[in-house]
Amino acid sequence: MKFRMATAILALTASVAFAGSHGGENPMVGGAAMFADKNIVENAVNSKDHTTLVAAVQAAGLVETLQGDGPFTVFAPTNDAFAKLPAGTVETLLKPENKDQLVKILTCHVVGKAVMAEALNQMIKDDGGNHPVPTLGGCTLQASYEGDMIKLTDENGNSATVTIADVKQSNGVIHVIDTVMLPKG
Repeated sequence: MKFRMATAILALTASVAFAGSHGGENPMVGGAAMFADKNIVENAVNSKDHTTLVAAVQAAGLVETLQGDGPFTVFAPTNDAFAKLPAGTVETLLKPENKDQLVKILTCHVVGKAVMAEALNQMIKDDGGNHPVPTLGGCTLQASYEGDMIKLTDENGNSATVTIADVKQSNGVIHVIDTVMLPKG
């Protein structure tokens, strides 16, 4: 399997554009149709913008988990998000001896329930502009708004933006982000 990665995983800024609800239609992601009756993995493998994420999920042994019943919310970094990391980071994380670290990073992008953008927007408003989002990896992301964009901030103070929201899956929802979120430390 070839991995096209220019740089690695330690950059932490992603701003998320609020796309709102798409009714019954899912947006295209990475040039591919996303089907609400397929699971997260089945859809992600078709996105040309998520080949690095798919390779990382495979290397981490998380395919079966993300094909499970869920529901899950996945904040899915694009290839360009992974490319913002320092050179060699992705390649290093994909090595078998670094599997635990890779699992930690990836699960810091996964929430154990389906959260659509409209619901997240309301939680942000209800919490006065900043809502904590606990992840399955033990990280807590902070969700807020910058203009009309949902912004996620990791425990290191790095931010990401949701560029495509509400990509419905049979076992949850994907929100595409432009930066890899990293655990503290």
